Amino acid sequence: MTALARRWWIGLLALVMLALALPAAAQTSPVDAATKQLAAAEAALDAVDKALDTKVDRETRGKLRDQALGAQSDARDAAEQLRDQLALIDARIAGLGPPVAGVVEAPDIRAERRLLAQARSSLDSKVKRGQLVTVEAGQLVTEIDETQAEEINQRIAARTPSPLSPHFWSDIVSALPRDGRRVSSFVGRGWSQVQIGLRGGFPIGALLGGLAALALLLPVRQALRRLGQRYLVADAPGHRVRRSANALWRVFVGTVMPMGAAFLFVQGLRWSSLLAPSWNGLADALVAAAGFSGLIAAVGAAFLMARQPSWRVVALTDATAAALRPVAWGCAALTFFVILVNAFNTAAGVSPTALVTTQVIEIILHLILIAGTLIVIGRLRAAEAADGESAAEAAASAGVGAITLALWLVVAGAAIALLIGYIGLAIVTVQAVLWATLLAVSTYLLMVVIDDVATSLFQRDSRIGLTLRHGMGIGGSAVDQFGVLLSAVLRLAVIVVALGLLLYPFGAGFGSLLDRVGGLARGVTVGGIAISPGTILKFVAVLALGLFLVRQFTAWLDQRYLPSTDLDMSVRNSIRLVARYLAIALAVVWALASLGIGMERIALLLSALSVGIGFGLQAITSNFVSGLILLAERPIKIGDLIRVGTDEGDVKRISVRSTEIELADHSTLIVPNSELITKSVLNKTLAGPMGRIQIHFSVPIATDADRVRTIVLETFAIEPMVLDTPGPVALVDGIADGRIVFNCLAHVSSPRSTGEARSNVLLTLLRRMREEGIDLGTVPQRVEWVTMPPPFGDGANA
Repeated sequence: MTALARRWWIGLLALVMLALALPAAAQTSPVDAATKQLAAAEAALDAVDKALDTKVDRETRGKLRDQALGAQSDARDAAEQLRDQLALIDARIAGLGPPVAGVVEAPDIRAERRLLAQARSSLDSKVKRGQLVTVEAGQLVTEIDETQAEEINQRIAARTPSPLSPHFWSDIVSALPRDGRRVSSFVGRGWSQVQIGLRGGFPIGALLGGLAALALLLPVRQALRRLGQRYLVADAPGHRVRRSANALWRVFVGTVMPMGAAFLFVQGLRWSSLLAPSWNGLADALVAAAGFSGLIAAVGAAFLMARQPSWRVVALTDATAAALRPVAWGCAALTFFVILVNAFNTAAGVSPTALVTTQVIEIILHLILIAGTLIVIGRLRAAEAADGESAAEAAASAGVGAITLALWLVVAGAAIALLIGYIGLAIVTVQAVLWATLLAVSTYLLMVVIDDVATSLFQRDSRIGLTLRHGMGIGGSAVDQFGVLLSAVLRLAVIVVALGLLLYPFGAGFGSLLDRVGGLARGVTVGGIAISPGTILKFVAVLALGLFLVRQFTAWLDQRYLPSTDLDMSVRNSIRLVARYLAIALAVVWALASLGIGMERIALLLSALSVGIGFGLQAITSNFVSGLILLAERPIKIGDLIRVGTDEGDVKRISVRSTEIELADHSTLIVPNSELITKSVLNKTLAGPMGRIQIHFSVPIATDADRVRTIVLETFAIEPMVLDTPGPVALVDGIADGRIVFNCLAHVSSPRSTGEARSNVLLTLLRRMREEGIDLGTVPQRVEWVTMPPPFGDGANA
């Protein structure tokens, strides 16, 4: 290769290395990124602080609160990232070790130690800045919340002239001319804009928007409902999932279609230049009113299902659903009217007197709606009580009665507040009642839907359940349990969100809800360990993964590895049990490590519990240790024939707590392992698998003993269950009371065969002795009466 070629290749290599180095150089280090994020959070927090120095309305205050929460979250995240980098610096410093007195370190070590100290000092100050910004943001949020609460309290506590007083009506009369001129001017501006738009040409945009709105409200909405039901009937698994999905679909269609129709209608007016700028707020309120009232009507329709009782997800009678159907439509219409009227008053700029008058009308309409609903519910309860009801229905009716009584008291309180002039208190009360009712109905409906879907999809016989069972080897019970647990978790999440939204009419908007959810997600710190829903889910996921790996490992060990060895079943069982418990212990330690609990904490916990374990769990610990001894020393193995006390049977299973023994009547005797270690146990198959039969009998002393012995040995020889090695023996055991006593012994292949073999030998022996004319019996027992001599000093010798 020439020198020119080498230089060319070196230059090309340098260009490639430069190109590879540019992206790395362009990347921002974690410390710089966290520092920039912290600086941005500080700037945002300063902007919020300066904005609060001026008077702000409720909407702006909510935006400032969300901005402060965002700055707090960014500062917290930046502090966490900087804290991680600080931990790395501390680890490097710890790796260098402390300086040794009298030892001169190398220059590079001193330089590195100095740089690390500077970096640590800088990071520590930034972490403290992040913590300070987090605290300041929390203080600003608290200040905003207090201001909001104070404003609500002032609104509730403010008192105006009573609607029953002449002063109230005189204020209305005096403000009526000016309010009339303001409304007339507002309507005139809108009409002038309509005329200008019409002079510009045919309003094709408004016409198309109106037609599209009508299409969405009527034919499209009905078609989507039918399409959803047709699809669910054809493809959805199970009736519960079909009806729940249909309820959700009805709520979605019933909410989106009116909102979309209002949006298209408003956009058509804007495209045709028929909407005045001053009417934009009212137009936006029209879209919001259509969506919210559509949501109320859709939730009520999905909850009641008055015309389709077979699709109803809630246990309601047809009469109840039909009677409550007008209530849902009335609530939706009232909500639509209230939102539009309030938006119209704001856009027209009417006087405070007109606003109070409007609020009085709204309160009266709300009270009429609530009282009418309570009257309908009371009539339904009376009708059900007249027809007779079960105990469960009576309990439910009692709960409904308590809620009804509470609502009557609320209605009475709101009416009294209205009459004495506390308009703010009355309107907040009635709006809170309707909002809580809508929230309760929606939450209940959503919880029923979640339970139906979760428990139906995750069922052992469903498609997902069959896939999990056959594809992943998960048991049917585990699939059912997962469905129940998933339903519980999701319903709990719905309840938490509903409780957060419950305070929405009182000024606590979605920012407060997100703040509460964020605080719940961050969790609490106990003993240096952060406990939060995320860490709990991580712990559960790691533990489930660990147990799954344990199951796969034990299955491989039991089905693949151990059968390839020459070990017997007992040794295999011991190895499988020990390996299984060790693997489970490792899985638990792994899961605890995911929570930040190290081995030193586990050891500390075990040492703290050692006293309690020693006293409270003494028996369990003794059985556990005894089980380990049984598995290690193996004095008793699976398949052994043992006798414990008066019970005798085969060992079927040995665990770390107890041993299962199958008795002769096929019942199972569960013996604690400590009983097998600390007490005497007869193991008939420990030394070997053979069993022995023993026969005692006697013959008259005049009988030929050699002939008897020959007959016995022949009887043993013709019995197939008797072993040749060791061979049977027939021994003369003694002579007593004129009879020769024989003791005959033979061995069989198993102790379990001794009973049958002994019976066969005795039957054959009895038949042979009868044929030979030999009297076969046992040694007779002789009872003698002994007369005792009279005691010394008897009267006869006196």
